[in-house]
Amino acid sequence: MNKKLLLLVTPVFLVYSMATAQQSKPVVKPRATAPVKEVKHVVKPALVITPAIALVAAKSPLKPADINNIPTLADPQLSPDGKWIAYSLAEVDTAKDSRVSHLWMQSYDGKQSIELTNGPEAASSPKWSPDNKFLSFVSERESKNGGQIWIMDRRGGEGKKLTDIKADIQDYAWSPDSKKLVLVLKDQENNGKEPKTTPPIKIDRYHFKQDVEGYLQHLHQHLYLYDIATKKIDTLTDGDQDDEAPVWSPDGKTIAYVSNHTFDPDKNENTDIFTVEAKADGEIKQLTTFTGHDLAPLWSPDGKHIAYLRSTSDANYYIYQHDVLCLMDADGKNNRVLTAQLDRPVSNHAWSRDSKDIVYLVSNDRIRYVAQYNVLLRKSAVINKGTESSFESLIGHSPGNWIAKMTTPYMPHELVAIENGRIRRLTFHQDKWLSTVKLAKVKGFQSFSSDGTLVSGILYTPDDSTANKKLPFILYIHGGPTDQDEFEFDVIRQTLACAGYAVAAVNYRGSTGRGLEYTKAIYADWGNKEVTDLLGAVDELVKTGVADKDHLGIGGWSYGGILTDYTIATDTRFKAASSGAGSALQLSIYGSDQWVVQYDNELGQPWKNADKYIKLSYPFFHADKIKTPTQFMSGLKDFNVPTSGGEQMYQALKSEGVPTQMVLYPGQYHGITVPSYQVDRLQRYIEWYNKFLKPVDPLK
Repeated sequence: MNKKLLLLVTPVFLVYSMATAQQSKPVVKPRATAPVKEVKHVVKPALVITPAIALVAAKSPLKPADINNIPTLADPQLSPDGKWIAYSLAEVDTAKDSRVSHLWMQSYDGKQSIELTNGPEAASSPKWSPDNKFLSFVSERESKNGGQIWIMDRRGGEGKKLTDIKADIQDYAWSPDSKKLVLVLKDQENNGKEPKTTPPIKIDRYHFKQDVEGYLQHLHQHLYLYDIATKKIDTLTDGDQDDEAPVWSPDGKTIAYVSNHTFDPDKNENTDIFTVEAKADGEIKQLTTFTGHDLAPLWSPDGKHIAYLRSTSDANYYIYQHDVLCLMDADGKNNRVLTAQLDRPVSNHAWSRDSKDIVYLVSNDRIRYVAQYNVLLRKSAVINKGTESSFESLIGHSPGNWIAKMTTPYMPHELVAIENGRIRRLTFHQDKWLSTVKLAKVKGFQSFSSDGTLVSGILYTPDDSTANKKLPFILYIHGGPTDQDEFEFDVIRQTLACAGYAVAAVNYRGSTGRGLEYTKAIYADWGNKEVTDLLGAVDELVKTGVADKDHLGIGGWSYGGILTDYTIATDTRFKAASSGAGSALQLSIYGSDQWVVQYDNELGQPWKNADKYIKLSYPFFHADKIKTPTQFMSGLKDFNVPTSGGEQMYQALKSEGVPTQMVLYPGQYHGITVPSYQVDRLQRYIEWYNKFLKPVDPLK
């Protein structure tokens, strides 16, 4: 991290009257909200990466309850005139025990930050009308039919509800002339009628369950055309498949979208890019025919091209692959891959407003950096690589200038401008709570596995007072597996480190950011090379004097929980473990979770490959080798990795007399989202690890 990159701005919060807001900027308060707040900043020209708080105040180490103070910034949208960025900001309402999202506007020059909505009713998914007159959003206020689209007239007046549709609005986009919307609506159960008694669930699909969605019937999402003046709705697509990610052509005549039109979409991931005429009974054309997946189409502003993402694998289902950036003419011709030689995953692409450049993110060894492809020169260049930061949500502002969300190990996501490769902070929502806490120190490290593989990791330690001291240690493993730990704000590892532990994140084989061969090294061979890499990292940190070899802990969630089970069944030196949303008896999970397509394509069917499933069920069939006290956790509505995976291991360790505990979160899916449960999980981590890992002082 460049120590010269310091925050030179201290926000001052002011109550801002609606009348004043309308005089200075055309911003309208929606109905039933408190007065708009404006936050003014004194901006100095400097690169801003890490926060430095001007006020000197007593700080205490980050605690589990502190996570309720962390706002979550999402979905930035640039106004057509380029002067404002609208976005949603979610904060915890402890009384409701939920996060409530509201809308904000940030001026591009950094001088004004305006809260547009507040109060008990949430607002999300902001979008600007192309004529720059309206800001739309989704809210459930004044609605019996779920989230509806509302609009604020930027010239004045109250916010008003635009739609009242008896269907779930999944997504929407404005037409270029600001007269229509394309809506993504989900089919309604029982035709939207409330039955007296919930009817039985009839299932006949191959892929029949999905986390959050539940049991899948033949209910899909399709595209509809909504006329703003007449409120008339026309059907654009239908059928036994899902249609998503609609984007308008600049001339407003056509909508590109993503869909899977194979005979049985449940059995593959072959999504392609289609277009439909923006009118009732409009003609549908298929633009791509690649047998892997094609995603995220984006028209160039001049309407000549469509940029999109494609998988590197053409298999029916293969998770060990990367997405590459592609470009085709607007009619689907002259299709070419732009990043074939990169050997790194690409995401979050965006066009420059002059249609000359496509900017995109590259996942590379613990960071996500910004790169740019010039359409005329047919060359890519790095825009901002950084050393300890990661980016999301790119938006083109003006030639050479971009907007993005950025995070560092010491700062959750904020908006930044990237101007000729230099970073300028735009928002400062995190500074208030960061000024009250002391965070752990974060640095990268590398280790060699026993087979010679070089592995990258990130180390968290409490503070300078623990320098050169051996610490009780926790290896906290990321899920996926096709993901990577990055130099970003990690609340779980930060909290554990602030509780007095050295904590490591390790990008074992199977992770992204190190090339395709590194990612696919674990194909049909789970719990082998990953465990070798994890143990190699632990050996390195013990050798360098960071980790106390007699007080080692391990844990993780999802595939991190699965690898926790594999590791404690392989190595008995860990004195405490916490396995969240994991599984170990892989022979039993076929048909009980949502991954049947992966099993059929990667492992084969159990009755034909029982030996392979038994081999991958090593932790359960060798539970008698496990000596590590282990805590198991799960959300009770998890269809991703069902609770039974933890229950089986809990029962096995209980039967073997190993100290164990099971914690189940009611109503939670694979991700724990209720704020009090999130705090509870962190507290239980600390209590469990403290019980078995903290050395006991004999004099006390």
